Amino acid sequence: MARTLTGPFSRALVVENPHISLDAALARLGIEAVRVDAIPDDAALIDALRSTRAQVLFKRSRVEVTRAVLEACPDLHLVQLCCIGDDSVDKEACADHGVLVCNDPVSNGRSVVELAIGHTIALCRRLYETDVATHQSRWEKTNAGRFEVFGKVMGIVGLGNIGRAVARAACGLGMNVIFHDTRQVAVEVGHEMGYTAVGSLEHLFRQSDVVSVHISATDAWGRDNAGLLDEVLPQLGADRGPNSPRIFLNLARGNIHSSEALLDAVRTGAIRRAAVDVYPSEPGPGAPSWHNPYAEEPAVVCTPHIGAATQEAQPRIARRVASTVEELSLFGGLRDCVFAPRAHLSVREAAVGGAVLAVVHSVSRGTKKAVDDAIFHAGASNLESSHRDFEVGIAYDLSVLDRPLTDGEIEGLIQRAAEVSADANAIRAVRQVLLRT
Repeated sequence: MARTLTGPFSRALVVENPHISLDAALARLGIEAVRVDAIPDDAALIDALRSTRAQVLFKRSRVEVTRAVLEACPDLHLVQLCCIGDDSVDKEACADHGVLVCNDPVSNGRSVVELAIGHTIALCRRLYETDVATHQSRWEKTNAGRFEVFGKVMGIVGLGNIGRAVARAACGLGMNVIFHDTRQVAVEVGHEMGYTAVGSLEHLFRQSDVVSVHISATDAWGRDNAGLLDEVLPQLGADRGPNSPRIFLNLARGNIHSSEALLDAVRTGAIRRAAVDVYPSEPGPGAPSWHNPYAEEPAVVCTPHIGAATQEAQPRIARRVASTVEELSLFGGLRDCVFAPRAHLSVREAAVGGAVLAVVHSVSRGTKKAVDDAIFHAGASNLESSHRDFEVGIAYDLSVLDRPLTDGEIEGLIQRAAEVSADANAIRAVRQVLLRT
């Protein structure tokens, strides 16, 4: 059954403690936010969403949005991630139910960059282990295994927003930047910025003194990145000679290499030192304990997924996601949608009078035409429209109409699309927002 809603969003559930300024921003939009302090499991999340009838769920990276949650909560229209990573959300189930998923790929960038650069310098100079030794009253003043970063090669896996920012910072330190990215646009941007593209992960690792990873759990085509780096970790710095610091940083995703592969590379000396902020398994809601796979290896510096945990980043994230929800709530505009990360659909400039009709539908043949035909047969004029197909098998259709459709006309749209496409679930969600004259 299609999810339908008339008007802007009015109710939200907030979990995992995003910055408190988010609540005030939502209140200004007329959205009542209920904040849950405890980290809910599936059952508790369903209870909270059902009791609040929340149309928007704000969350970070720990609470999972499963198919069971979506099936039990028909009022939900949007999962708004207050972070970059989207692997805690069942995106296929969201697409099946017409629930949009948006993230924030921008606001935590500076914090992650500073952590990456901080680790680069600290590991090259052996600061972490030296601090421990000196606190133990051991005077270990030596240049053994200590390196300047100037003139070293920084290899970046994934030249997205954060990867580019790390590259700029590394250049500012006098490092030479090479990168590997499978997206042609990223390669072209990297060339324009003066960096050297490397055709394979093997070559990047062999030619780098420091490797910093900035990719997602899946690639741009939805393919799983699990274990992507296992085979290349032992090759870090292989072409750089014996005086390469051979540093590895993973502040991105815990699934892109196994803990065993990294430990093997460190213990054989292929990697001198590493820093990780993410893990193959991280504690879930209510977990009584957690096992760190690197606990016995001092050459791997560990932090508990704090790349974005700064006083500055969290308010920025709150402002960004509130702005994203405002655009979607009042005008149907869509940005930072994980189904099409670089797409920005908007009809805001034309949104005067009448209504905005936003439809999430399947890409089954005839479905888009059924939406257009329903508007035509209702006698409404489509003043402006925007459309985007997503690779997850759904599309987003946004239209500015000279008048709103009635409930009966919307029901007719849903039925007509099902008949034309022979897909009973052709229309996944319909939302209509009346515009101010």
